[in-house]
Amino acid sequence: MSDWPQGHNGGDRHGRGSTGAEPEGARVMRQVQRGSGAGPRPSAPSRGVPPQPTYTDGYGEDAYDGYNTGQVYGSPGGGGPQEPPGGHGRGPRPAPNWRKRIKWTAITVVTVLVVVSVGTYFWADSKLKREVDLSKVIDRPDGGEGTNYLIVGSDSREGMSAEEKKKLHTGSAEGKRTDSMMILHVGDNGNTMISLPRDSNVTIPTFKGSESGKTFPGTGRQVKLNAAYAEDGPELLVRTVEANTGLRIDHYAEIGFGGFAKIVDAVGGVEMDIPKAFKDDKSGADFTAGKQTLNGEQALAFVRTRYAFAGSDLDRTKNQQKFLAALASQTATPSTILNPFKLYPTMGAGLDTLTVDKDMSLWNLASMFWAMKGITGGEGKSMNMPISGNSANGNLQWDTAKVKTLVNQLKNDEKVTVSGN
Repeated sequence: MSDWPQGHNGGDRHGRGSTGAEPEGARVMRQVQRGSGAGPRPSAPSRGVPPQPTYTDGYGEDAYDGYNTGQVYGSPGGGGPQEPPGGHGRGPRPAPNWRKRIKWTAITVVTVLVVVSVGTYFWADSKLKREVDLSKVIDRPDGGEGTNYLIVGSDSREGMSAEEKKKLHTGSAEGKRTDSMMILHVGDNGNTMISLPRDSNVTIPTFKGSESGKTFPGTGRQVKLNAAYAEDGPELLVRTVEANTGLRIDHYAEIGFGGFAKIVDAVGGVEMDIPKAFKDDKSGADFTAGKQTLNGEQALAFVRTRYAFAGSDLDRTKNQQKFLAALASQTATPSTILNPFKLYPTMGAGLDTLTVDKDMSLWNLASMFWAMKGITGGEGKSMNMPISGNSANGNLQWDTAKVKTLVNQLKNDEKVTVSGN
């Protein structure tokens, strides 16, 4: 006796394990609809099986048809699954927070500027040659209001090649001497630049040797001012200026021939208005009258020329003042300060050959240059030391009364009313 349900092996009925006499109704199955190209499905043998309906499973007319469209989950157009109603999509991109962006951009810029500024400061500070020790200067006068700088241009040829010496007409003398000397007073009531002619007649006072430490008593010996530097360097020069003027020098700055020319070239030359043409074979000067831009070689010749002016040191000091003020004015401009391709070469050229006192800071140095720039712009006064005539030995003799008044005005930081030569 068979265990299969009745009608399994024959008859007109088919079942699925039902023990009933009648088979179950045909279950609706998922169907894959063929495309039209597949042709009609052949009819099943007529054995009582009803036709199978297309599977819709209650989702409407769009049944799954992977062969036809490739759509998944009924997505129209085949673009992937649709977001269900009430879904949690990202939606439109939010508007950028410009306030936050500007804030962080500003912070970044400020940070970069601070880092660059601090780095530049320490780089420049490390290049300063702080070699002059003013503590070795004895019997110094009392200080006054404001700050007094002694600015010296020397004929130092240190670091210059033979070709450069020939080009700049410097000669090849050993050692160094002062070619120009100026006192720059920086105060609240106007800045004053006073040239000290190197042929000025001065008395060498008692001094302590900068190297030996030995005291050399003063004998009343009278010499040209530049002889003090030649005898014992910057410390004796400061001591001599202070003893002969009564004005305390707070800071010392000296630059040599080579450094001077390099600074001028680094800033692209300095424009000068030369009122009268002149020529000097000794310095190499050969200038026409009128406005012109001087390069380093020409600038050095301009400030060193004296024989074209009948040997007068007074005319030369006026040219030196005029040029140094113009150089400071052109250097301390946004086009130089804000341009690293000009700023760093200019600073490097100057700092490499600039010798200062041990207490000189970059702030002091900047104050000195800004004061010189101001004098060029009319915010101050430039003058020669008042001269009364020639001394018995042919040197330039200062006007004692005028010098005393001038020094008192500088000490009290008053507006200078004294006129120079």
